[in-house]
Parts: sequence; structure tokens; C-alpha cells
Amino acid sequence: MTKQFVQVLADVDCEWEGLSPVYRLYVDDKLFAERTWRWTDSYLEEMIQIEAEPGEYSLRWELVPPHLAQLQVTNIRVESGPGIIVNNNVLRITHETA
Repeated sequence: MTKQFVQVLADVDCEWEGLSPVYRLYVDDKLFAERTWRWTDSYLEEMIQIEAEPGEYSLRWELVPPHLAQLQVTNIRVESGPGIIVNNNVLRITHETA
């Protein structure tokens, strides 16, 4: 199968106190990004760019311990490319047709 390019956007927000929390984004079980949260009163629009064969890929955000934080990921959506989000945590990449 031919690999397809897909851009996924998600709104990430974090309520925290104390030291800046760190969160990780996994695509399937592969570490895709690690970020230190430094903002207050703001959210981050996370962009994930994936080039992969058609199939299903799980998306997972998690805080790295220790932390005094709550991470919220909402509005996960495909910005471009042949894909859809299923159950708010799975990217389904389809084969693009001409």
C-alpha cells in the first residue's frame, strides 16, 4: 500500500500547579512528542503530521509523573489528508483516490 500524508489537530489544555508538567503523545505505542507545559490561561493547538500506510492508529496523550496537573485533549480532528477520527482516539487513514 502507498503511504498517505495526514495532518491531525487537537486542542490541548492543562490545569496545573507547582512545577511545569510534562506530557507525551503516543501514536500507537510509539512516542511521537514530549512537551513541557508552561502556559496559564491558554490552550495549545497540537498538530500531528503522519505519513503512514492506510490503517488505524491509536492516539494517546498522558502526563509524565510526578505531576499536579490535569490534561484535557478535545476537538481531535483531521485537518488534511485521507483520514477520520474514530471514538476520539483512533486515526483511521484511508487510501486517497484521485
